[in-house]
Amino acid sequence: MLSSKFLAHVDSLRLKSNNSVVSNPEIVRRLKTYSAENGVVYQYQFHEVRPATIDGQSGTEYIYYVTSDRKTMHPIRVFLNRAGIEKWTAHSGRTLNGTEEYAVAKMRLFQNFDEVPGIEESSTVLTVDESNVEPLLEKLNL
Repeated sequence: MLSSKFLAHVDSLRLKSNNSVVSNPEIVRRLKTYSAENGVVYQYQFHEVRPATIDGQSGTEYIYYVTSDRKTMHPIRVFLNRAGIEKWTAHSGRTLNGTEEYAVAKMRLFQNFDEVPGIEESSTVLTVDESNVEPLLEKLNL
């Protein structure tokens, strides 16, 4: 049995917090699978979205981590060119919301999975602009 002297100090007020350092919770990222038309099976996870400027063009960059060997993950960047999206908006008469922009970036990623084996070894940035936004959106029925 604990002594009363010990118990008196257990719940006493302290000037310092007893849990002053708390680590941030880990972000859980879902690993998804895509079977490309070229026979390669990729696993990928969405990592982040951020504003970006590439070659003087402003837009939004979506970053995915991709693997085809289940051993090493490689970042793949998909850049949505703001001017290209705005041209599509002017032509179609509607704007894309954030979910639709994410979906078109993902369709661009899938397009490269289908067309380019070994995409995770590439350091190029995949781009969505006025030249390819329409066919990508058609796949989404938008």
